[in-house]
Amino acid sequence: MGRFWILLSNLHSLAGPVVMLLYPLYASVVAIESPAKDDDEQWLAYWILYSFLTLTEMVLQSVLDWIPIWYSVKLLFVAWLVLPQFKGAAFIYERFVREQLKKHGILRDHHGHQNGSPNGKGKKKFVQFIVPKKGEQEAY
Repeated sequence: MGRFWILLSNLHSLAGPVVMLLYPLYASVVAIESPAKDDDEQWLAYWILYSFLTLTEMVLQSVLDWIPIWYSVKLLFVAWLVLPQFKGAAFIYERFVREQLKKHGILRDHHGHQNGSPNGKGKKKFVQFIVPKKGEQEAY
């Protein structure tokens, strides 16, 4: 039983990078080279969600260390995002991310106007949010 557990834990360690990075990298290159647009959207959505997941994980690392099954849950979630049978990344992007971007005026419509703010105030608010004002910078 001890050797089986060692094999299982090593496969688990190997599955993460394969599912989260190697296969998506390969599929992204294939998508770029194909004339279809659907696969491009799937993989762009995947990289957006994976980046957000990684940043969230970095911020919440001290909390996630206390959840013993976090890596397994993350692996299953990312597998759902990646597997072509589910197209989870495109689903999450369409249902949740795009809606939030439109709500906050970050996305543009097909005519070049921003959704929710035709005069560009949404983009201006976003830029003001991420760029520190003079005098607000922290001293290191």
